[in-house]
Amino acid sequence: MAFISNLGIAFHEIAHQHADKIALIYPATGERITYGELNLLVDNIARALWVKGLRHGQVAAMFHDKSPAAFAAMLACLRLGIIYTNLDPGSPWERLRKILSTCQPSLIINAFHEMPYATALEATGFRDALHLRDMQVSTEGDILPNRSTISGGSPAYIMFTSGSTGMPKGAVMSHANLLWFIAWARNRFAITPDDILSNVNPIYFDNSVFDFYSAIFSGAALAPLTTDQVRDTRLLVRLIDAAGCTLWFSVPSLLVYLLTTRALSESNFQAIRKIIFGGEGFPKTKLRQLYNLFKARAELENVYGPTECTCICSAHTISDADFNDMRSLAPLGLLAQNFDYKILPVDGMDSDCGELFLCGPQVGLGYYNDPDRTAKAFIQNPQHSFYTEIGYRSGDLVSRDARDWLHFKGRADFQIKHMGYRIELEEIEAALNNLPVVKECAVIYQKLGEGLGQILAFASTSLPVSSEELLHAIKVMVPPYMVPKCVTILEMLPKNANGKIDRIALQGSSTALHAS
Repeated sequence: MAFISNLGIAFHEIAHQHADKIALIYPATGERITYGELNLLVDNIARALWVKGLRHGQVAAMFHDKSPAAFAAMLACLRLGIIYTNLDPGSPWERLRKILSTCQPSLIINAFHEMPYATALEATGFRDALHLRDMQVSTEGDILPNRSTISGGSPAYIMFTSGSTGMPKGAVMSHANLLWFIAWARNRFAITPDDILSNVNPIYFDNSVFDFYSAIFSGAALAPLTTDQVRDTRLLVRLIDAAGCTLWFSVPSLLVYLLTTRALSESNFQAIRKIIFGGEGFPKTKLRQLYNLFKARAELENVYGPTECTCICSAHTISDADFNDMRSLAPLGLLAQNFDYKILPVDGMDSDCGELFLCGPQVGLGYYNDPDRTAKAFIQNPQHSFYTEIGYRSGDLVSRDARDWLHFKGRADFQIKHMGYRIELEEIEAALNNLPVVKECAVIYQKLGEGLGQILAFASTSLPVSSEELLHAIKVMVPPYMVPKCVTILEMLPKNANGKIDRIALQGSSTALHAS
């Protein structure tokens, strides 16, 4: 067996061991792609990338439609040591422009019939693209470089998340980060080649890292579902059952939506053995409802982990005891074995309560082309200086109980989790502040109970303007999940004793204004 030093070698080994097994299942059409077929696609696309001059360390940005060719393109990039990043075709052009200016891709890869923002991309200088739908399968072509030339420390992908300055941050993960992650996930969730994993998460969202890497690098099958299929709750449940999925992973919001719309009952998810959720808190009453439906035949797993640390760093299996206290969120449990951590006390808190500082081989490489923000978040372990130990300041406040289990307590900054997405409220403020009519603004997150909440914006303006006009302007600058529920226009925003915008006062006024 080859020494597995990078993801290209890892996939090559898996593809040859399981050449006749199904790698991708599309339950709506019945299409099934074997590992052997997927491997041919990977080699074909890798040759096309090589011919276009892409080399180790360069970046390719992709519009990914969850087709076999799109997944193969990700694997082809890993094969050549090219850093891929998946773009959200639903994001406003202004946000995509910022992402492209940060990662400066050498090539755009497009999997859709028509390339999103084609005119804007060409005007920005991106005139060359690899259109996957125009490619022909070939078994001949240029000789590709030896797989072993890509080191484990090489970057694998960039995952862009919200940034407080208005510029999205591109978290970089290495091949070694992901090899550790795959090994842990395979062991923790007992994933075998007999499993079929759902892929309901958008491919540009970090939850998809678990779907793709845990399935494809374990010889299991992946069942990709499109945005439209996920949006139709009853269709989604039927497709999960048609595919025979054994593992489900999503944000809690989607599971809550399935329960609320009564699309999910105990007669569904017949093959599912684990329902995994993470990315935000799961309201306890809804979690108990889900638990009662499936506890006889499936385990529920609450997972936690920042984008900067390969998606997941802890998992906790839900049990009856977790419902003794209905006011708190489910525990994060114990961190994975390949992580170490420290709790950094905040404002005099004790050593068992504070900001979570993560260390270990799954901590990423920082933010792409962003040394200042990297230096602030990826720092030397502040509890010693005996040797270099760079870890990640998560900004998540946690407490540790007598069992050494961790419990999520909130955020140390203005970052929130909304609809499963990690959002810096300052990015929305930056969008509002870009509007000439806005004199000052603030964006807050109003909790509604049961783990739900809404984004609310406040602004004072130099000219008469309606809330609807401001909302329309914001929609062309931030993704739909970051658009505030409403913008309240005030003559002047309240200030605290330091002259700063009084967000506590805004929270109080928002309760009165938006209680309905």
